[in-house]
Amino acid sequence: MTKKCILQSCCSEGFSEDEAYGAYKIFFGTLFSESRLRIINLLRTGKKNVSEIVSELGMNQTAVSHNLARMKRCGFVVGKRNKKFVYYTLNKKTIAPLMKLIDKHMGNFCVHILRSERSDKK
Repeated sequence: MTKKCILQSCCSEGFSEDEAYGAYKIFFGTLFSESRLRIINLLRTGKKNVSEIVSELGMNQTAVSHNLARMKRCGFVVGKRNKKFVYYTLNKKTIAPLMKLIDKHMGNFCVHILRSERSDKK
């Protein structure tokens, strides 16, 4: 039986399947954080600098900067300097369409979870 690597680009560069799963863990771990999801959702409305994100989400500056660094490392966001500020946007080629797909999936398959949780509280 031939073993296929889950992440072909990693395997073609000599990384093991375990290392490829590590890349998936980092990627999905980025989506796992509620703070990062809030930042992603805010950036769906347009570019923002750290101060704007802090103000709009009520998070502290250190947390926002830390989360943006992780998201930038994973290719979720792009930062562009404009004078003294760096403005962040979602990666329009991959993450913006991915979030639309996730929204569609959640609406079709996961909204029942919220309904169930709401009815359990009554």
